[in-house]
Amino acid sequence: MIRFHHIARTVAVGAIAVLVSASFAAADQGGKYWTPEDGQPVARKASPARHHIAKRTTATQMRTALARMEDPTATNKKEHHLILQVNTNDPAAMNLALNNATNVAQYYKDAGEKVKIEVVTFGPGLNMLRDDTSPVKSRIEEMALSTPEVSFKACGNTQERMRKAESKDIPIVRQAEVVKSGVVRVMELQEKGWTYVKP
Repeated sequence: MIRFHHIARTVAVGAIAVLVSASFAAADQGGKYWTPEDGQPVARKASPARHHIAKRTTATQMRTALARMEDPTATNKKEHHLILQVNTNDPAAMNLALNNATNVAQYYKDAGEKVKIEVVTFGPGLNMLRDDTSPVKSRIEEMALSTPEVSFKACGNTQERMRKAESKDIPIVRQAEVVKSGVVRVMELQEKGWTYVKP
């Protein structure tokens, strides 16, 4: 791969050098250009200002091309995507998921790359996002402000089962969004290429 980048860089530098020298040669010849109408070169005076602008533009384009070759990922940086699943009513597992989310977000922030992280809860894990029972409610509120790359999804099917079992509405923290099915949400994100982790 390194050899390929070296060859590609050499070819690109050579091509840029040819283009630059051709531009300068045309300017030095007093602006003789080929016109297809009669097949005869026509002398046109290139103004000194235009010649100066052409030189500056070409030099800038060369520097930009070389900078891209120095960092081949500069124009190729992708956005990373992570699903963190929580399906147990265990404060340690909930905190671990939040720790993972924070660490991943910070890692890509330091690397200058984008990341999206979804914490998806279902089954007993829905307690993580319940406004009335969540042992990590304050951390979720804090993360919503400090780490916008992280979002939270609550399973609507689980919420409905809990509502029937407890005969009351099940409030979800305002930082979370209710989806119809937590499991389906995980599936759909994986089908789109998201990375799945169960802390």
